[in-house]
Amino acid sequence: MNAQYTPPKVWKHEEENGGTWASINRPVSGATHQAELPKGKHPLQLYSMGTPNGQKVTIMLEELLAAGVEQAEYDAHMIQIGEGDQFSSGFVDINPNSKIPALVDNSGATPTRVFESGAILLYLAKKFGHFLSEDPSEQTEQLNWLFWLQGSAPYLGGGFGHFYAYAPEKFEYPIDRFTMEVKRQLDLLDKQLANHPYIAGENYSIADMAIWPWYGELVRGNQYSAATFLDVDSYSNLQRWAEQISQRTAVQRGRIVNRTWGEAWEQLRDRHQATDIDQVLKLNP
Repeated sequence: MNAQYTPPKVWKHEEENGGTWASINRPVSGATHQAELPKGKHPLQLYSMGTPNGQKVTIMLEELLAAGVEQAEYDAHMIQIGEGDQFSSGFVDINPNSKIPALVDNSGATPTRVFESGAILLYLAKKFGHFLSEDPSEQTEQLNWLFWLQGSAPYLGGGFGHFYAYAPEKFEYPIDRFTMEVKRQLDLLDKQLANHPYIAGENYSIADMAIWPWYGELVRGNQYSAATFLDVDSYSNLQRWAEQISQRTAVQRGRIVNRTWGEAWEQLRDRHQATDIDQVLKLNP
């Protein structure tokens, strides 16, 4: 049994605590180095990585393009969070919180920065008039679930995912604590989807785009190698929805952008035009 930890009177950051991502965690904000961000030709410039939070936005942009919104063309630039790209002066200028994704919209008189994935989804939905209902009641329900995701995903990623998959040692208490919460969340989504084809009702929306990269991919076995541990097959309604969303062409396209791991047909470091994705997807056997 490990010795019990006694917190000091005042905590100080004296050494890395180990585990994946430890080298980039620090207790202060702001830039660590000077570096300009790359810029492409389109008004929408996305700086991201193909994690679940990054996938939300690239899926949204690909859905907009599939819906015929030509103004949604975009450049997506890789931000290697494991190498600290998010702490460059250029990135901190558009997101002082140093988290991906971050978007710059140059279509107006002055550039507009948008950070936090949920805020980007909402911004794009309002800007282009897609995937957010104009009916006040339906829109509110879609926003309910969008904000549910923003508050719930940290329990899955930073909580369960960290202690189950990334921590340098396995500890029963935090794994049990966060497993219980993730199971509750999966049960909640499963019950919601028992009566609705999509998360927020009858229509596909930004709520689905936000939740699928986290919980849809989890129950499809693509997160943390935890499908058996979490007994994901028991959530049949959630499984149905996850598979349904995965079959959408725009989802298949958006999920590979700014991604450098997995199969060859799942990896596209940077995206500047539709043919960039086309060429990668052709590698899928």
